[in-house]
Amino acid sequence: MLGRHRKDARPGVPSNERLIFHIDMDAFFASVEVMCRPKLKGKPVIVCGKPTTRSVVAAASYEAREYGIHSAMSSVEAFRLCPHVIAVEGNPGQYIYVSLELLRIYKERSTIVEPYSIDEAFVEMTGTECTWENCEEVARAIKDRIRERFPGLTASIGIGPNKLVAKMCSGFQKPDGVSIIRPGEFTAFFGGRGVTNIWGVGDKTAVALSLMGVTTIGELAAFPVAMLRRRFGIMGEILHMMAVGRDDTPVTPYFEGMPVKSMGHEHTLPADTWDIAEAERVLLRLSDQVARRMRKKGYLGNVISMRLRFSDFDSVGRQKKIEFYTDEERVIYRVARDLMHRHWRPGQAIRLVGVNCSGLVRIPEVLQIDLFRQREEDSHRKLLAAIDAIRDKFGEHAITRARLIRHDAKTWSSTTGSRRVSEPRFLRMGVGSGERANQSLMAGWHDAAPNLDTVPLPPGLSSSPFDMLRHQDLEDRKRAGKE
Repeated sequence: MLGRHRKDARPGVPSNERLIFHIDMDAFFASVEVMCRPKLKGKPVIVCGKPTTRSVVAAASYEAREYGIHSAMSSVEAFRLCPHVIAVEGNPGQYIYVSLELLRIYKERSTIVEPYSIDEAFVEMTGTECTWENCEEVARAIKDRIRERFPGLTASIGIGPNKLVAKMCSGFQKPDGVSIIRPGEFTAFFGGRGVTNIWGVGDKTAVALSLMGVTTIGELAAFPVAMLRRRFGIMGEILHMMAVGRDDTPVTPYFEGMPVKSMGHEHTLPADTWDIAEAERVLLRLSDQVARRMRKKGYLGNVISMRLRFSDFDSVGRQKKIEFYTDEERVIYRVARDLMHRHWRPGQAIRLVGVNCSGLVRIPEVLQIDLFRQREEDSHRKLLAAIDAIRDKFGEHAITRARLIRHDAKTWSSTTGSRRVSEPRFLRMGVGSGERANQSLMAGWHDAAPNLDTVPLPPGLSSSPFDMLRHQDLEDRKRAGKE
């Protein structure tokens, strides 16, 4: 759900005069895989983990969706619904590359681009050559530019006076559509629709509203704000704002970045386990990963969360606030393990384990608070610095705890190796010579893996789209300087 505050996206521009695009790529992961494997076109395709192991569907082509398959579904259930579905192991580096190139296209139209996820972005068009009169023409020009750069990829674009409306209407004409809701048209479009059509309103909130006699967005807009506030607190007022199509949240430019509120990891086990010791080992590895990310980014946290999902897909999540700030895996693990033992259900097998650290602050902000603790644990921090240096140079699994050696080899082997951005070779210019020069490099492909040029990411660069775009700008300036 959007964070909401009364700050205009552009200084001096009234909120009702804003013009915002929400660009959402259609079945992004699956579409990229089909683009790289033309023989998959028109067939039901899912992108997941290793097809030979249990995993979760990350994306499904529209042909697969006709069988009821959707993202976040287990691959086992996907094969049950469609036995002939084609499972493709995901290639994150390839998706990152395509996503960055798409963002480069958006930047041609506006300097204020906010990556919302790897396949979504908000683009602030207020003050550009785009107006309410020609916005559809501009949107279709962006879509044509995407097709020109990436044959086979399509985008759905929602256009509205704020981020909420643009996001909500981008799904109107999926796939490959353009939807426009101008100022004052929100109620006409959404008034009769269910409250779950509001961005961020889920089934539990919908049930709570239905008990109050509210089922549609129009009914929510007309409901007394005081009663909503009494039932939902500050969220009641926000719900009413959304029901009338109001949202003053600015589009955050990629070069400003988004505030980091938490860092966490989750892992779905290869097989359900009743063994709490196995779940503990996964939790230890996840705690190590979270702590390492925090150290690399220079954050400390004091709220530690644990999440379990059981074999029946029921989940439990709990958190605890500690008395000091930390970035050490042994502290995160100890607190998360205590929460796990307190809330796990011995009669149910565990399917997923997750850990998260929030309440983040930059290290200099709390250095004095933890001064004595830092002195007491100076030797351990030196050890952590040495471990981080080894992993930066030789990979995440170059050094690990003895308790995790066999466990890592079994569970985490697919994550070894440095992070890389993968560019499909058919996108490169000037490849081929002689008789092969005029042949399509896409023809006859069965597997994209041998047809990728991979480029290692700089060690200090995170996978955040904001960091990626800033790095992209730096590389563009360096290239322009050389030319």
